[in-house]
Amino acid sequence: MATLAASAALGQSLNDERRAFSDARAKASAAQQRSQRLEMSAAAARNQAEQARSRSAAVAARVQGAEADIDAAEARIAIIERLRRDQRARLAIQQGPMIRLMAALQALARRPAALTLVQPGSLDDLVHVRALLSAIVPVVEARTAGLRAEVARGRDLRNQADRALALFAQSQQALVTQRNTLAALALERRRASDALSGSAIVEQDRALAMGEEARDIGELMTRIGASAEVRSTLETLPGPTLRPIKPGEARALPAATSANATGGQAPYRLPVIGQVITGLGEVSATGIRARGLTIATRPGAQVVAPTGGRIAFAGPYRGYGNIVIVDHGRGWTTLITSLAALDVRVGDAVDQGSPIGKAGASRPTITVELRKMGQPIDIARLIG
Repeated sequence: MATLAASAALGQSLNDERRAFSDARAKASAAQQRSQRLEMSAAAARNQAEQARSRSAAVAARVQGAEADIDAAEARIAIIERLRRDQRARLAIQQGPMIRLMAALQALARRPAALTLVQPGSLDDLVHVRALLSAIVPVVEARTAGLRAEVARGRDLRNQADRALALFAQSQQALVTQRNTLAALALERRRASDALSGSAIVEQDRALAMGEEARDIGELMTRIGASAEVRSTLETLPGPTLRPIKPGEARALPAATSANATGGQAPYRLPVIGQVITGLGEVSATGIRARGLTIATRPGAQVVAPTGGRIAFAGPYRGYGNIVIVDHGRGWTTLITSLAALDVRVGDAVDQGSPIGKAGASRPTITVELRKMGQPIDIARLIG
């Protein structure tokens, strides 16, 4: 019974590792497709700013693809090592009876032939031994064939492990290369941004002030949402109108349009490659109800914008590490917390997939919350 339970546990764990491998390969393929689409968008960009954002998003997608490739390589190595352990266990089970049989035959072979002439019943014993050997030899041959097959399978698994380790090393090198490319693009973009920065310092000071005044992160999100709604409303208003010659001919200003419209929401995606460990509404051990998704990811993983918008807040905040708040317009905002490093500043425009920061180095988790007019929204429904 214990053996059956162990086999079931082994199969379950192996199935989990195979699912993890398939999931990582799917994420790597999706990241590669995103990168190709973004490269096409960069080529068709109408201005340098749009082109720079698309290029950065494309490289960030390649970084995430390399991270997913590493996840897949690690899962593949784990699968192969588990199969090798299972194969070694089967080999040991099969070798036990064969070792005992060969020891008995060797002891029989060492018996002097002359003893069969002087010992009573030796001839009968010899006949019995020969009959026994004639029956055992086919069994020995079959079992040794099975052992040879297991040994060959072990060599094949060893070769697979070597290839998996080589792919793992290639994925790691690709990740380093893509991260260096992304860092160079970020530096280039930052220099261009610094040369044109006018109201950026004012926006950063305003965001910092809101962060200091807000009592908690929920109030900060509400303040930023209200500020974004006012700005969107102002952007929809026309310029000043001339005073009419006859006051009675004056017309009322048009009502706000896009800020109050209820258009379709842009596609949304998770900001980081990883495993969702906490969902919306789940209660933690400390009794806190989750308002978003928490994702376990790789050390130093690339974090990107879930969809396009404008950076409304970027910096450290009261026990949440570095946080980023993206204003998507029409009352939609995204909060991303627990970043170790930031690639954006307040006022930056971001596209879906634009790099915004990196995860920490030790067992990192990233939390993402989507809100509409300050109310948490279930992200799972938007990303399928």
